[in-house]
Formats: sequence, structure tokens, C-alpha cells
Amino acid sequence: MNRGNRLERIYEDDKDRETFLKTLGETAQSAGWSVHSYVLMRNHYHLLIETHRPTLVRGMQFLNSTYTLRYNRRHKLRGHLFQGRYKALRIIGP
Repeated sequence: MNRGNRLERIYEDDKDRETFLKTLGETAQSAGWSVHSYVLMRNHYHLLIETHRPTLVRGMQFLNSTYTLRYNRRHKLRGHLFQGRYKALRIIGP
């Protein structure tokens, strides 16, 4: 999960949400993730992903930085979109 910088919006409209999901798909494919569920809220997101290889850090860096670049380019902004490092909780299945 990750939250917007200063609790600000990370999606302005459906186009931004589509861009985030496209970026998530690209990340999942290149990092070898299975995305089981996601929730996109106004100022943060939650993901439930399964990593088949040790690619969480590299994948999250790609996801957050690439989406930030695309968001900033579209809205003619600069700087951070997210509030620091993502938060990850490990879930161990049966």
C-alpha cells in the first residue's frame, strides 16, 4: 500500500486510474507478480499481490516511480506524488 504525499490525491479522474492500472499490469508482467486484488482510493491504494520471485522492491520502485512520472507529465507537475516508501505486509498462506 502507499499513500499520497501530504495525504493529497493520487488520482484526479478515471484516466489517472486507468494509467495506474496499466502501470500495475506492466509491473506485474515484468516482475512476475500475480495481482489478486486491488483498491484505488482518492489518496492511496492497496494491493494484494503474490510474488513468485524476489522482485517486490524492484517492482514497487518501478510501479511508484513510473506512475508518478506519468501523472506529473499529464498534469504538468513536478516532485513527489507518494508519501515515502510503500508499506508491505507479508501474508503466509496454508
